[in-house]
Amino acid sequence: MPAIKIAPSILSADFSRLKEEIQAVEAAGADWLHVDVMDGHFVPNITIGPVVVEWVRKVTNIPLDVHLMITDPDKYAPEFIKAGADWVSIHPETCADPNLSLKKIRSLGANASVAVNPDVPLARVEGCFSDADMVLMMSVFPGFAGQAFIPEVLPKIAVLRSLIDERKLALLIEVDGGIKSDNIDLVVRAGAEVIVSGSGIFKSPDYAATIRAMRMKVGKA
Repeated sequence: MPAIKIAPSILSADFSRLKEEIQAVEAAGADWLHVDVMDGHFVPNITIGPVVVEWVRKVTNIPLDVHLMITDPDKYAPEFIKAGADWVSIHPETCADPNLSLKKIRSLGANASVAVNPDVPLARVEGCFSDADMVLMMSVFPGFAGQAFIPEVLPKIAVLRSLIDERKLALLIEVDGGIKSDNIDLVVRAGAEVIVSGSGIFKSPDYAATIRAMRMKVGKA
């Protein structure tokens, strides 16, 4: 199994004490922080904007992984990068020209990622791989925290892993949705390298113990 990065999603954090929550998961061994941005149009929920990312950037030095679940990423991606995003994920179906959008993200100094919903075939996004640094495989339908993992996504992750290895592509595989210590091994075995976990970490009583258990489950303690 590959070495993994664990990225707690702040969507499940206690926003009344967000600074403490961020510092706690960083101290517990988080590699990245995942930020879910929703606009109430592309997905049926509204979350946060660039000002929150700017504030988060001030209280941590670990990479900020921003997932744009919005209808106009071309307009707002530059604002999130300016605010401190290190990684920006877009959904190709929200862009007039996804490759141009990914190139723009890179040109502004961030790493570009293409997001794939559970019902979107890989064939529909393969054309974006040349302009991306990562593929974000959704293992739930985006919109709300705390959803159950969709196991039918595992074969698609495995296919993506094979495709990347066969073509020698420089792409990370990130998986987001319903991942906890009891199923992380399935996701990593399928080929994931970056693991997003929201309620699986922030709703646990001991962040360090949970992250340690996740790493132990995949042999990376």
